Amino acid sequence: MGTYKFKTVNIRGKQYVEVKERVKYFRQEKKYENWTIATEFTVLDSEHCVCKATVADTAQRVISTGHAHEIQANGNINKTSYIENCETSAIGRALAVMGIGVDDSMASAGEVADAIHQQETASTPKRKTKANIMDSAVGYIKSSTDKKKAYDNVLSKYGEELTDRQKEGLKKFV
Repeated sequence: MGTYKFKTVNIRGKQYVEVKERVKYFRQEKKYENWTIATEFTVLDSEHCVCKATVADTAQRVISTGHAHEIQANGNINKTSYIENCETSAIGRALAVMGIGVDDSMASAGEVADAIHQQETASTPKRKTKANIMDSAVGYIKSSTDKKKAYDNVLSKYGEELTDRQKEGLKKFV
């Protein structure tokens, strides 16, 4: 990394290297030629995901890993792109473990911004309304391959909070 100058973003007075900069460096450095970045989702459903990123050398020896967790309901970006956001964060962490783009902290700019946002909104806890439950339940059932099992899971978790009419409405997606 010697003289390489990473572009940074300022978040509350600290400079953070974005994941795209870490990836760009990784891809253009000769010493990482033919190395790989692989990702896998260890958890993936309509509400949240966990991604593991692995960096391996040319002999496919694992050099570093990074994990990330995202919740679909957290923030505007995650409403449509929580899976992509999760994968990007995991890649950024795996590259940070290798020391790429790290000076003060291993957190990505997005992770820091999210943490600040969550801290600022933590003082006003959000209560799960029946409408939120129904929206989540419908999305979960629709995206599940075993819709009956998904429906049963929803009932076991939220059955007491739902009306008979809402339960019947959910059955239409099974």
